[in-house]
Amino acid sequence: MHTLVNADCLDYLNTSQRWTTLFADPPDNIGLGYQSYKDKLPDEKYIDLLETWLHLFVHRAKTVWFSYNVKWTFEVGRIVSAMVKRTPGLEAKPCVQTFTFGQHCHHDLGNNHRPLLRLRWSDAPLRADAIRVPSWRQENGDKRADPRGRVPGDVFDFTRVVGNSKQRRPWHPTQLNEGLVERCITFTTPEGEAVLDPFGGTGTTLRVCRRLGYPCTLIEIDPGYCAEIVKEHGMKRSEYIHRAMWEVE
Repeated sequence: MHTLVNADCLDYLNTSQRWTTLFADPPDNIGLGYQSYKDKLPDEKYIDLLETWLHLFVHRAKTVWFSYNVKWTFEVGRIVSAMVKRTPGLEAKPCVQTFTFGQHCHHDLGNNHRPLLRLRWSDAPLRADAIRVPSWRQENGDKRADPRGRVPGDVFDFTRVVGNSKQRRPWHPTQLNEGLVERCITFTTPEGEAVLDPFGGTGTTLRVCRRLGYPCTLIEIDPGYCAEIVKEHGMKRSEYIHRAMWEVE
């Protein structure tokens, strides 16, 4: 079952329910034009929100993937370092999405990557071989090549979802590459176990989970974006603790 809930994730996740994998790509707080969410909080308030999200998420999933804007690298690092120090069994692994087509800049370093953080409890599953892809050596007949393919840390290079991408949903200002989301979910989620996305956006995680066969819960605060996701997937309406909810097999 795949479920979409129109709610603020901080309200909806006030529960004891846990998921195997949580993939979060929150608003960046850089003034983007979302429909109802105002993406320009004072920095201090947004940093507090980052800390609140991260603390909540690690207690709702065995593994949390957290994609965020490079602007907040130092703040997220400070928050996570403190969390890990005072939380036995919790470990953090920094990662990046490397853009195969970066943002062009003539006079300085362009924004050619997006930080990706993995927070994981020590007993959470990892499926390294499930995300390996053929290496350059394999493809070119080098006998030294590892037959399993590239190591897990070397498989996160994806193009940005730009305006002319076939993945692009024009009704939303930002979108992650489905390949990146698929790789993260596959890495940390055994077959049949459940995935949560607390910032539904264009429904990228739902598309990936439907394709891979993972049960998925999607939370999205904006009713307009929910309507687009419902239309795309032919979801059926129900009511759940006074919040709009849709489901699809």
